[in-house]
Amino acid sequence: MSQAARPTVMTTSDAPLTGGMLWVAAIVLSAANFIAVLNLTIANVAVPNIAGNLGATTSQGTWVITSYAVGEAITVPLTGWLAARFGAVRVFVGALFMFGVFSVIGGLSNSLGLLVVARIFQGFSGGPLMPLSQTLLMRIFPKEKGAAAIGLWSITTLVAPVIGPILGGYLCDEYSWPWVFHINLPIAGISAFFAWKLLKRYSEPLARNPIDLVGLGLLVTWVAALQTMLDEGKDLDWFASNKIVILAIIAAIGFIAFIIWEFYEEHPAVDLKVFRHRGFSASVLTISLAYAAFFGVCVLTPLWLQSFMGYTATKAGLATAWSGVTAIFVAPIAAHLTTKVDPRKLVFGGVVWMGLVTLWRAVATTDMGFWDVAIPLMAMGLGLPFFFVTTTALAIASVEEREMDSGAGLMNFLRTLSGAFATSLVTTVWSNKITYNHAELVGLADSDQSVRAMLKSAGVTTDATDQVIDYLITNQGVMLATNQLMWSIGVAFIIAASVIWLAPKPTRVVDPSAGGH
Repeated sequence: MSQAARPTVMTTSDAPLTGGMLWVAAIVLSAANFIAVLNLTIANVAVPNIAGNLGATTSQGTWVITSYAVGEAITVPLTGWLAARFGAVRVFVGALFMFGVFSVIGGLSNSLGLLVVARIFQGFSGGPLMPLSQTLLMRIFPKEKGAAAIGLWSITTLVAPVIGPILGGYLCDEYSWPWVFHINLPIAGISAFFAWKLLKRYSEPLARNPIDLVGLGLLVTWVAALQTMLDEGKDLDWFASNKIVILAIIAAIGFIAFIIWEFYEEHPAVDLKVFRHRGFSASVLTISLAYAAFFGVCVLTPLWLQSFMGYTATKAGLATAWSGVTAIFVAPIAAHLTTKVDPRKLVFGGVVWMGLVTLWRAVATTDMGFWDVAIPLMAMGLGLPFFFVTTTALAIASVEEREMDSGAGLMNFLRTLSGAFATSLVTTVWSNKITYNHAELVGLADSDQSVRAMLKSAGVTTDATDQVIDYLITNQGVMLATNQLMWSIGVAFIIAASVIWLAPKPTRVVDPSAGGH
């Protein structure tokens, strides 16, 4: 990923894409990015079904989620090196094709072990799709149309995690769990075919730098250990488990060794020197914190709705999807304003808005209907593009042109890790808060015995009365825990917004499409 920017050359006599074919290419690239991000969440609601059908526990079934995240997190930061060595178009089309193949293998799996292996390789294949789709959009689009194209790409990144649980829930409810994976095949196959036909005319000189095997090994070690620790920590009571302690030690030592090795390696697999730019570091910190908060909302909302509000997976997904609907319409505006206005102001305003909406959601009640849940999420979608599109542009504007590929790859990598961390943190804290609130409310509920007396006068047995009161206490404990967590997430958004002011004012304007791999 440390290679200098390389000029694009035409490998055939074909002219650059224009008109309708240009937008077909944009849709193909965005679709590839969409399925890569979608698979971070689409299997979440299918875990109980998968575990039951394959003779595994629900806890073991979570490896279906972890294995994909680990594979993807490893290859995202390596995409720049892969593209430099083999060519961006070849890597993109090859990764897309293999993504479809391993999706089918996953759906046909008759054991959890085979499914986990398929998901690891699916993650390996999906990792390069996110940054390379952004890079190729930048390469094929003229500057004047780049903002609209990258707006489309950004929407797929923001909407896919929200749509994942909806689609996964629907496929499990109406068909069966293998379709959660089979659904990728037509998208990957069609996109790979058109991507090769439309994009093979674009090429760049290849760089045959040696393979950084030590750096690659350290990267795999610490990322795998960290991801496994985050995924299993809740079930194993975190550091009360020797397994979690060992994983934490491996992740910490591996990470430190990785940083030291990559900093001094002549041809590093991951170029960490881009962090010397204050603007890039501040932007990446902002996007990591804000995306973690956003992902926390995406995880908590359907979990609450399905577990305690009586929503099906499909209905819960439909409620949360409204944030993506409004974001679709605002993204082109955000992309256009990024080239006209100080991007720090746009990022600050967008992320603060998301924080205020989350604080608004911190006063929820158990009597809320579908639209009471959906409308705040619809409002949150208005701020999403100003956070995501603009932060990307600001980060890239802060590095040298030859470092754009490395910068964009690291940004995607840290965003993926922040989402994984947020998932683990939110589910753990929420569970602990529910337990604590329940214990507190037991001592306060029905202190004058009026509810118990009313139920007894209605002929309700003592056992049934205890169950009713416990049900009411549990529901209120869950609602309190959800509101408390929403309050914390809202504050996290505002902190993330403030971090962007650590970045200096950009000295040059970079179109949002000028991202790299």
